[in-house]
Amino acid sequence: MRPHGRRVSKVLALSRWGGPDERLWARVDKTEGCWSWTGPLHKGYGRIFVDGKRIMAHRFSWELAHGPIPLGMYLDHACHNKACVRPDHLRPVTQKQNMENLAGVTKANKSGYLGVTWAKKLGKWKVMVGHNNKDVYGGIFTSLEDAAAAAKALRIKLFTHNDIERDAA
Repeated sequence: MRPHGRRVSKVLALSRWGGPDERLWARVDKTEGCWSWTGPLHKGYGRIFVDGKRIMAHRFSWELAHGPIPLGMYLDHACHNKACVRPDHLRPVTQKQNMENLAGVTKANKSGYLGVTWAKKLGKWKVMVGHNNKDVYGGIFTSLEDAAAAAKALRIKLFTHNDIERDAA
């Protein structure tokens, strides 16, 4: 505790340890796989103060290892772990490529499969895969399993960075 009952924030306390790179690694748990951020998370991502600005920890880690992120590029977590700051688990990609390498379905998805929805009027499963800001039609199916297989095949055909599905194919 500081005088008058004020606490020193953890970020300020860490800043006394040294530069931003030292503060970064002080909050990273390096394992055989991912190097996980152990500090506070925002939407699953670690953040750190550098030169008075709050930035994403994985972006800072990448820049320490490789230099600036190429203009217009995003960093994709090939490991699908948002808290990972291991530079060799990150790769510069376009926004399209980043969206292709999703780990799974969203909470709003009712079918349990990417690109598969229930067509209520038809009473069947519909396959629609987003690609280049357009929906690509994949067919109508009676069986959920057939629709899921069709959606996966369509994504493999259209996408270049869907590593999980490509590795399993």
